[in-house]
Amino acid sequence: MKLFIGKMTKTLDMRFIRYANLFGRVTRIRTNHCFEYNNTIVFAVPRKFVMRAIGKDNSNLKQLNDLIRKKIKIVAIPQGREDIENFVSVITRPVKFKGIEIKDDDAIITATTQSKASLIGRGKVRMEEMQKILQQYFAIKKLRFK
Repeated sequence: MKLFIGKMTKTLDMRFIRYANLFGRVTRIRTNHCFEYNNTIVFAVPRKFVMRAIGKDNSNLKQLNDLIRKKIKIVAIPQGREDIENFVSVITRPVKFKGIEIKDDDAIITATTQSKASLIGRGKVRMEEMQKILQQYFAIKKLRFK
């Protein structure tokens, strides 16, 4: 299964295809946008379906959490580069940052020392995950911290 985003194509692995199918059965909303960040499975759906995907009293979120046995987040698919700050803040929550600046194909995240450490992660694991996500959704080639 391939996911088309602008000029880029991302191939989903079987695990994420299963997660997307399960998400569709629980929420009755189809999505091919599924990725992992910081041991949390993130599903991206069109903005108008976010509340429906979460469900009344978080019921769908809780059900997915029980079935997958990992933390689940549901976010709106970004419409363009102007949505980058909101998109990243939802994914990285509860870690906060001051802002994101885009220069050409680079993204620079400004954060406090403590937040920066959390965003980078041990062995730069979270930074690499975020870089892949930003490349996939916003065609950002390099992620840096300030």
